[in-house]
Amino acid sequence: MAPRKPPAASLIAPTPARGTGTLDLALRLLAHIAHAPQPVTLGALAKTFSASKATVYRHLQALRQQGFVHQDRQSGEYEAGIRLVVLGEAARERFDIVRAARDELIALRDATRQAATVCRLVQGELVVLDLIQGHTVIEFGTRPGTRLALAMSAHGKVWLAFSDDRAVAAALPAPRTTLAQELVRVRKRGWATAPDEVIAGVNALAAPVRDHAGRIAGSIAIVGATQFIGAEPHRAQLDAVLAAARRISNALGFKQTATARAGARASMSPVAP
Repeated sequence: MAPRKPPAASLIAPTPARGTGTLDLALRLLAHIAHAPQPVTLGALAKTFSASKATVYRHLQALRQQGFVHQDRQSGEYEAGIRLVVLGEAARERFDIVRAARDELIALRDATRQAATVCRLVQGELVVLDLIQGHTVIEFGTRPGTRLALAMSAHGKVWLAFSDDRAVAAALPAPRTTLAQELVRVRKRGWATAPDEVIAGVNALAAPVRDHAGRIAGSIAIVGATQFIGAEPHRAQLDAVLAAARRISNALGFKQTATARAGARASMSPVAP
């Protein structure tokens, strides 16, 4: 497997400043620091954003005084400040599914030894809200805030199969395409995989989480190397993911009828033992 790449690049790739945009630059500096895998220097930030050190320093000092960034006294490098961490946690707590899923994700990770994630559609984009690293030698660079493609991820296929959101509907494939046929299977089985689609050598097994009205409120998945999670998952993995999704759904108020449960069991496709 290729070495892990810093996650920030795909999320907040620097763009040339437009006009004087002082607030825009300050916000982009803050986002870059928040997603950086390690503290960054003033010089590196100035180079990344094609700005003078004096300009960048002025913004950093304002952010530091407000507690949004922290500067190490010895190295002079910058990293996320405690106020930014608190603010991020406060914003994330707005999503009920994160609170409902946290303990279940940890239990799912422990049961399967694979990384566990929860996603939700946020402002028309599929976003990772939480990730619990697995008990394997592989550590994923995905972070909360990472955006996933609807058509090329297990989470995305679950949303394409079960959501009626406008943004999802716009991404639905044409009938009789390979993806359209796969979505028919996802609806029937209640789960999706995406081997080698997001990252070569990596697969995910995802299932929908429903709210009190039966609508999809999120999706959870285990993520690991294809040698551990096959295109046709092991029964134990499938049972663990579906059971976790069911418990989280129940915590959100979803009540499945006995008829629906029987139908779901009857339509489940065979999987690896």
